Amino acid sequence: MLALRLPPDIEARLEDLARLTGRSKSFYAREAILAHLDDLEDYYLAEQRTGALERGESGTIPLADAMKTYGLGN
Repeated sequence: MLALRLPPDIEARLEDLARLTGRSKSFYAREAILAHLDDLEDYYLAEQRTGALERGESGTIPLADAMKTYGLGN
């Protein structure tokens, strides 16, 4: 179960959309979360990896080596 407070203008937009389409506000909140969850996970993983790289905790490999490893390109 998840409960969240939305700014009044967003709440009104969500209520209007739900009313106009016959769907619940929960349906649209769930759809919005699902649509953006992958992007948020990617963003925060990239942030963590960038930090590790800057701290010298991880390294890089040349693109050509990565492509060769995974059988991509020529």
